[in-house]
Amino acid sequence: MKKVFNLFDFSRQVNYKTEILAGLTVAMTMIPESLSFAIVAGFPPLMGLYASFIAGLITAVFGGRPGMISGGAGATVIVLIALMNSNGIEYVLAAVALAGILQILVGLFKLGKFIRLVPQPVMFGFVNGLAVIIFMSQLDQFKTFVNGKSEWLSGTSFFIMAGLVALTIAIVVLLPRLTKAVPSSLVAIIVVFGLVFFFGIETKTVRDIASVSGGFPPFHIPNIPLNLQTLQIIFPYALIMASVGLTEGLLTLNLVDEITETKGKGNKECIAQGSANILNGFFFGMGGCPMIAQTLVNLSAGSRARLSGIIAALTILVIILFGAPIIEQLPMAALVGVMIMVAIGTFEWASFRIINKMPKHDIFVGILVALITIILHNLALAVLVGVIISALVFSWESAKRIRAKKYLDDKGVKHYEIYGPLFFASTTAFLEKFDILNDPNEVIIDFKESKITDMSAIDAVNKITERYAKVDKTVHLRHLSEDCRVLLKNADSVIDVNILEDPTYKVVVD
Repeated sequence: MKKVFNLFDFSRQVNYKTEILAGLTVAMTMIPESLSFAIVAGFPPLMGLYASFIAGLITAVFGGRPGMISGGAGATVIVLIALMNSNGIEYVLAAVALAGILQILVGLFKLGKFIRLVPQPVMFGFVNGLAVIIFMSQLDQFKTFVNGKSEWLSGTSFFIMAGLVALTIAIVVLLPRLTKAVPSSLVAIIVVFGLVFFFGIETKTVRDIASVSGGFPPFHIPNIPLNLQTLQIIFPYALIMASVGLTEGLLTLNLVDEITETKGKGNKECIAQGSANILNGFFFGMGGCPMIAQTLVNLSAGSRARLSGIIAALTILVIILFGAPIIEQLPMAALVGVMIMVAIGTFEWASFRIINKMPKHDIFVGILVALITIILHNLALAVLVGVIISALVFSWESAKRIRAKKYLDDKGVKHYEIYGPLFFASTTAFLEKFDILNDPNEVIIDFKESKITDMSAIDAVNKITERYAKVDKTVHLRHLSEDCRVLLKNADSVIDVNILEDPTYKVVVD
């Protein structure tokens, strides 16, 4: 029976009040962040809000799992700053659209599964580094511009800001102990807003960042030359943006899977994210990807369906069209307090509890990934470095496991029973196992407990046969798995070896 697509996930017994309130809370935290990133990148401020509306709506409806929130994220925007400075906004929009095409191709070719290659220590480092970034970014709100220079707030302004942030945090922490009927984050924002508004407290507001008033995202075809030179300019940026977006998106998806104990669809998320970025490129959005902070706000507010993401996106659009005068009066202190609690909730405190039980190389990888994330703000690079180091460590440890059991049978034939995988890192140890000069004229190498995995392994077997051949001795191979036989067959121009026919063990035959 064909499964019917259900926009609002009725089958999940959605709590509509929870979803709507969660969506409103998410929208309140997305607005200042999207505006800030747009301004930092030198984009028109509304580009950030357009990106949050478009990416948020498309991925909420068509994304890989309910509960995830996408928008104009800093991780992808940072990639485009150099392109903006060198070639301008039109090239940025073209790069965003091209990044979307690349992301769709990743989803269509089902490459999203490679996120499974990310080890747990890398996940720990990624999440902890991201938590630190979220926290540190909130400290910028304690600064103000004086004569064109950024300076820390001081005196009364600082204490008012700090007090309102502390009040927000207190409400977020304490309210759930009294009731969970409404998201504590939303209540905190409303309470702090009410205090500031009715008592006329002077403090930093959303208006101090940028105006959020505008119209519906305008359709716009990037005004660039359609030639190879243009492609050479935008492709590197598009490729990096697509990679960063997918990395953060799929890692966020994995994190939500763990929190909700459900399973998302990585390839579907890639296609949805790519579609959103194509639309961003043609509707004046700065591009985006899943936002882990807002996703955690959404989950902590109780959302488990798609509706909250749809509400958040539509709320942002309504605010752009009609609600800007009210939203611009929101105290930044309330939003900072909410995001600080998100940072605390994002951090994997469990990593401290198990650190004394982890191998040293895993601890090193986790710390390194966190540092790269914090210092360079490059999530894709941090994860890539972590995966590479973990893979090298695994290869080294696996290489040390190869060994050989040696014995002579009653016919005087020397047997080498190989244990452990034979691959590029273990070939040296493998070659050292054989005593070519002192072995009898006939030698059997048994791979029952081993496996030939790559060309380096084939080359190692080839070298052994050549060395035995030089002293007029014969080598037989036993118990090769089917894929090993295919490798040897495909490499018949490289290796010339006598593969023993043994009907009992069903080895390869001519």
